[in-house]
Amino acid sequence: MRPRLVDWTLYVLVAAVTLTGFGSWLIADWEGRLIFYAHAIAGLAVVVPLAWKLRRVRPRIVRTDAWDWKTPLSVLTALAAIGAVATGIFWTHAQLPTGYPNGMHLHIVCGLALVVLISLHVLMRLRLPTRRDAPGRRDALRWLGMLGFGAALLPVQEGINHAFDLPGARRRFTGSRHAASDSGNAFPITNWMFDRPAPVDVDAWRLTVRGALARELSLDYAEIASATATLRATLDCTGGWYSTQNWRGVRVGDLLEQAGLLDQARFVSFVSVTGYRWSLPIAEARGALLATHVGDEPLDHWHGAPLRLVAPGRRGFMWVKWVHEVVVLTRPDPGRWVAIFTSGLTTGH
Repeated sequence: MRPRLVDWTLYVLVAAVTLTGFGSWLIADWEGRLIFYAHAIAGLAVVVPLAWKLRRVRPRIVRTDAWDWKTPLSVLTALAAIGAVATGIFWTHAQLPTGYPNGMHLHIVCGLALVVLISLHVLMRLRLPTRRDAPGRRDALRWLGMLGFGAALLPVQEGINHAFDLPGARRRFTGSRHAASDSGNAFPITNWMFDRPAPVDVDAWRLTVRGALARELSLDYAEIASATATLRATLDCTGGWYSTQNWRGVRVGDLLEQAGLLDQARFVSFVSVTGYRWSLPIAEARGALLATHVGDEPLDHWHGAPLRLVAPGRRGFMWVKWVHEVVVLTRPDPGRWVAIFTSGLTTGH
């Protein structure tokens, strides 16, 4: 394949890996599994044009006297690409190291570094395709072959995992490893960004339910903790683990019925004492749970006490901890994307 087409093939594949990677960060429901397959296929397909690119530039790389001021950037971009693919494959099979940072974090770091570096590479070395670079039938076959290569490796990876009983054989379709299901508060603790609040005083704490409602509610911990609704749901964290638990608390739908939804209500926002918040569509929010207990144990502080959202099919970072306010909205809340990255900085917690 002509050099310029190789470059643009790499750009397109990296863009596809980035978009599907971000999409997989949002999805924990089995119905969305295709985006994980697309991410894996595009990531493995990168190997082919990357090998072509490295073969072409190798003479310039090994001769340091041929370097220009842009060459170090190219070398770093290549290393980030190799690192992203290698850590993804390693996590798929070995799911190591454990703890934080783990192999999933390393994969994400390499992927983000690749996005930044290849963007700089494009800005500094961009050459637009010309008519001479127009792809032909053979190029189309090569592209299909690249994607076929990525798709063919997926069952090979699974076969290796099961043949050698590797940790990857027991991972969830999201890539997450299993961690302490049905164990009460023993499942892992993950704190988002800057959220490190002091323990909540349950005697002074109240849950406020407001917004597009007929009446506002203000409930103390005893009123919430007396609820007996249960929900079995899987918490799948973007940090690379999942845990299935029986949760107990109050159904969001029951709170909404008690407060009286107005016709224009469309979304429900769950707000943490740190300022962190996430929202769900009304229909989905009705089936969610505000949990006070996990298994037979009251939630402890770092798992979100006195109240955390349990949202089946959503990623763990959407399961808001330390909830103190439920707000019914009439329109989407794009500001949540700012709040989740600034929470803990602006509230004094």
